[in-house]
Amino acid sequence: MPIDQSSQIVITGFDWVPDFAKGYVRDLRARWACEEAGIGYRTRLISAFDRPEWFYAEQPWGQVPVLKDGDIHLFESGAILLHLGEKDERLLPRHGQARADATGWLFAAYNSVEPLSFEMTRVAMAGDADWAKLREPSLRETIASALDRLQTAIGDREWLAGAFSVADIAMVTVLRELHGKDLLDPHPDLAGYLQRGMARPAFQSALAAQLADFDDSRAPNPKQEA
Repeated sequence: MPIDQSSQIVITGFDWVPDFAKGYVRDLRARWACEEAGIGYRTRLISAFDRPEWFYAEQPWGQVPVLKDGDIHLFESGAILLHLGEKDERLLPRHGQARADATGWLFAAYNSVEPLSFEMTRVAMAGDADWAKLREPSLRETIASALDRLQTAIGDREWLAGAFSVADIAMVTVLRELHGKDLLDPHPDLAGYLQRGMARPAFQSALAAQLADFDDSRAPNPKQEA
């Protein structure tokens, strides 16, 4: 549990990705939510390098995750987390300020933090490219300022909205993408928050399930690509 081959909830992910991306593909967020609430799900895997044409009718940019819940179809991980949150109060409070806080922080993770994380990943992958060398110093300053604000806002709370929620699934997975780039080193409270999130059994189960779905036999053949 919650992998359930008879479940009406189907999460689309990739059948293989390069080593640097393993454990970071965004269907992890939907899997984690299901694990936290004990919601059964099954997976539908597609190729990340030869995405089927029919999939673009479900997700215009061919990205994952896509979630199907019976007759309901959603894409974008934030929308999926909100949908799953409606199924269990452990993921999303039902009323009042607690619900407002969880919803606001969910959007903050994706709108105020993740774009910076995504850009830093692009810079890191660009290596010695001139544009990356020029961009990195100012980007680091921008990220440091954003993380300062985030650390101050969280303060000494264990989780963003009081109790653990979909907001923490969003923020932990976003901060995890910055982990290892020394950007969290000056922010020990955020580093501790990240470690608390990753230590949750549901996160560990979701991560293991995603890694188990990757099939190295499906790796692209470099000779075929040449």
